[in-house]
Amino acid sequence: MTDIAKHLYMTVFPNNSLIASQLTPEAFAKHYILGSAKHYKGKMIFAEIDINFRDPYFAIDDYLAQTVAHEDGSPKKTKFIASYAVLEHVPLNVIKSLYLATASGLALKLTPKPYTAINEPGLIRIFQEITPLQNLVATNLDQRSFGKYITTGTRSKGAPKIAFTQIELDVDEFLAENKDRNFFASPIPGHHPYRLYECLLELHGNPHKKTKTISLGSLLADIPYTRIRHGFWFDDGKECLFFPMPSLEEMKDNYFRWLKAA
Repeated sequence: MTDIAKHLYMTVFPNNSLIASQLTPEAFAKHYILGSAKHYKGKMIFAEIDINFRDPYFAIDDYLAQTVAHEDGSPKKTKFIASYAVLEHVPLNVIKSLYLATASGLALKLTPKPYTAINEPGLIRIFQEITPLQNLVATNLDQRSFGKYITTGTRSKGAPKIAFTQIELDVDEFLAENKDRNFFASPIPGHHPYRLYECLLELHGNPHKKTKTISLGSLLADIPYTRIRHGFWFDDGKECLFFPMPSLEEMKDNYFRWLKAA
């Protein structure tokens, strides 16, 4: 029987688990979303982890030994290693790539690049925490400062490690367009427009306030991937790992099937 390569995958949305598998990333995405009734139906975000990674928190060798092909030669699809406090025990330097899977099981691969952007100060940004927290947060902090604040600057709203993204929204334009209006729509699905307006207005008028929580649940299931601005960040308070999104033009040229499903 031919040996089938083994992989380590870390799901980051809708949950955070470490999984061994003999499926390629593309096949793993399709199986996880479409291949089994017990699995999640909808978007999924996951990372491929260096197969040589080991940590005492995980019994990786034990579970990899159980990740073997079936008698008919078909690959072992999933073998869950851990489903609690996973990101906390995974160093950023073993995260090789990030995959954005659509509800139809198509996966877009993102590779890490240095985050070199010069952030404009004073802007209000909308960040969606992905794991282990899932709050939707408005903040006066830029991406680097937000990651550091959540991991080392606050205990009441933080975590030792965080994965997050930015939601596309021109806050200044939203506030200006709806000033003194009695009726207007929310640019964020499932969120009351006046509640959102008040949250942003409070931050806008108080540059000393760092964050304002918009909601306690994730927005990722309700918006297309095209609403993601810049990409995805993993931060442990000391270093930041950045996975940039391709431009819309690049997605149209090279990933059109994925874009249509995104």
